[in-house]
Amino acid sequence: MAKITRLFKNFFRLLLPVCLLLIVSFAAAGVWLVQKTAQPPHAAYLVTPEKYGRFSPRGARVTEETWTNSDGTAAHGWLLRGTENAPAVVMFHRYGADRSYLLDLGVKINEATDFTILMPDERGHGENSPIKNTTFGGCETDDALSAVAFVRSLKSDGQNNLVGQNIGFYGVEMGAMVALAAAAKDVNIKALALDSVPLNSDELLASAIGQRFPFASFLTSQIAAQGTYLYFYDGCYRRDSMCDVASLIRNRQVLLLAGPDAPDFQISTAALSKCFPNDTKVEAKTELNHSGYGNTNASLEQSEAYDRRVIDFFKENLVSAPAVKP
Repeated sequence: MAKITRLFKNFFRLLLPVCLLLIVSFAAAGVWLVQKTAQPPHAAYLVTPEKYGRFSPRGARVTEETWTNSDGTAAHGWLLRGTENAPAVVMFHRYGADRSYLLDLGVKINEATDFTILMPDERGHGENSPIKNTTFGGCETDDALSAVAFVRSLKSDGQNNLVGQNIGFYGVEMGAMVALAAAAKDVNIKALALDSVPLNSDELLASAIGQRFPFASFLTSQIAAQGTYLYFYDGCYRRDSMCDVASLIRNRQVLLLAGPDAPDFQISTAALSKCFPNDTKVEAKTELNHSGYGNTNASLEQSEAYDRRVIDFFKENLVSAPAVKP
């Protein structure tokens, strides 16, 4: 019996270093995957206001603006001013994109409504991002609230407040998560147009890893999800589901959009429609031919139909938005 016990002890001593090495290796791999994916690919803007302004007088009025986030980091975006005391719409792009993906829709909303439009680059995105990494919707939520504060600080030529009481959010994928989470913290966000909403940050991370490291993406995404605990040790990573967040959105107007160009997010967006309280009006259009996620590949007719749906939603729900009860 003593020999058997000694044999097991020796085997355990032999196996323990191997197990520890595997654990350390998986942890290191997870952190490496998160670190690489948290640095989104960069490219030149699809279109700039200068180029867009050659075809649109409104586009020529877009200005470059900077402000400060709540953590002291710098933020920047494009601003298109509207009529004094009119509502504003803040627009948030998806992971791997940038504000130029929203410029056309933002100008169209302004042309149709005279609302003020702000299109920020989210953390880690844009040609010259002052912040190196994205946090997959975590710190970006606080950044969205700083963007709202910036919009509310704008003055008209007469030094009155440029933006009225009503503000809306438009967001795609990660931007939709950010918009939803920020609206849960600010009851004065009256209308939300959310496109291709992931279930949570882990699903967003898995999608991003699948795009950048397609080989065995299911396994790598699972490893990376564990790596977020070490990489985002400061807590700047969302671990709650968007369904739980949606349950906090009371007395608001919500438009949910999705299509087969982002099938995983089409499923999660459709499921999200059941998570809002009864006093929030939800309109779900989750069978679109093209959503905002893949709208750059849509035909002109499909793109115009999508843009009109978003414009009409904000026009209807921000001009005469009801008061929000705390």
